Amino acid sequence: MLKQWDPQAFLQFLDQRRSQFYPEIEAQVRAILERVRSEGDDALYDLTRRFDGADLREAGLMVTEAEFAAAEAQVTEAFRAALQVAVDNIAAFHRPQVPNSWFMTRPDGTILGQQVRPVDRAGIYVPGGSAPLFSCLLMTAIPAVVAGVREVIVCTPPDREGRIDPHMLAAARACGVKAVYKVGGAQAIGAMAYGTATVPRVDMIAGPGNYYVTLAKKLVFGPVGIDMLAGPTEVLAVDDGSVDAEWLAADLLAQAEHPNGMVILVTTAGHDRVARIGEAMERQTAALPRAGTISRSVAELGAALLVSSLREAADIVNAVGPEHLEVNVADPWAFLPMVRHAGSIFMGPWTPEPIGDYIAGPSNVIPTEGTARYASPVNVETFIKRSAVTCYSEAAFRAQAPHAVQLALTEDLQAHAGAMQVRLGK
Repeated sequence: MLKQWDPQAFLQFLDQRRSQFYPEIEAQVRAILERVRSEGDDALYDLTRRFDGADLREAGLMVTEAEFAAAEAQVTEAFRAALQVAVDNIAAFHRPQVPNSWFMTRPDGTILGQQVRPVDRAGIYVPGGSAPLFSCLLMTAIPAVVAGVREVIVCTPPDREGRIDPHMLAAARACGVKAVYKVGGAQAIGAMAYGTATVPRVDMIAGPGNYYVTLAKKLVFGPVGIDMLAGPTEVLAVDDGSVDAEWLAADLLAQAEHPNGMVILVTTAGHDRVARIGEAMERQTAALPRAGTISRSVAELGAALLVSSLREAADIVNAVGPEHLEVNVADPWAFLPMVRHAGSIFMGPWTPEPIGDYIAGPSNVIPTEGTARYASPVNVETFIKRSAVTCYSEAAFRAQAPHAVQLALTEDLQAHAGAMQVRLGK
């Protein structure tokens, strides 16, 4: 079930795939954004009817208090209990990330420092469709709330009846979100970036989505901040033969359950090990309701790479920079120092990636397509900004300004120099 690749050939394939452009989709997204910018709510109503099949002109774009109450009544006690565990774990993980403002004083009286403040308003995008991902809402909204963001709003697509899944609304309330809008796709990104009569303009947009959503985030960046440009999900599992093949097969299938999910096995345990894991994947897939999606993902984007050592496996990990990395080896803590590029790392046989999707604590909105080389999962700092603070005393200014004047004149910026010289009496 897993195609065996030569490692170098696979890395070349991956580079080509990641460098693809989508000019046709980008042109469509630009047109959608321009409509939202110029037509506001009218565009949202029309595009929601067109893409989601829901006519919201009478009911409105915003989820009502009655809808929130109905959602609370529809979810089970078991779901509420599990939801609360997830909320508590995610909040507990993110609280230590909150940075402090700080100041330092030089002997000459100069005060320098950094003032830390959250953005005023954050917009969370949550995919809908056949599997409303309320877990993504938790993993983006809670870090924003912990960061101290004053207002957190959510946009997510409705079903054809104009409803939002009750579990999504219960999750929104559980993490402190008060406003949810029935808008999906690129038009939701445009609404949050530009603002409409109903949807307020935000300062930061976070959350995953399809190519349309991702390209929309790319195009609105500047007037509004974005968390990242996330592509389809991916998992890379490093294996030395020490973990049950059935467990490892199940972990790979978990990511293949998403459309276009990439699953990569890197193993030191040989061809027979790949065959056993592949057989287990085929057997397990047959019993799963999303077997069609899984089979397509594995056929198109499943790969098995045979390596001679864990050092070679680590080199492949760092070349791929996977979104999710499972370290299924006898001593995962010995392997960890070799990892330089991975979005989220799952250590040992009792830490399957899906436990991180829901309940462990770190966000499941993670850099994809190799961007873990420079990017991080959504976290408190996604919603934080820093202002530098500088305060000179007269003595300090008189001592250091002549040097600044010299540097300004060397750059041929006389007005810069003049702002200092006038204080020096020159």
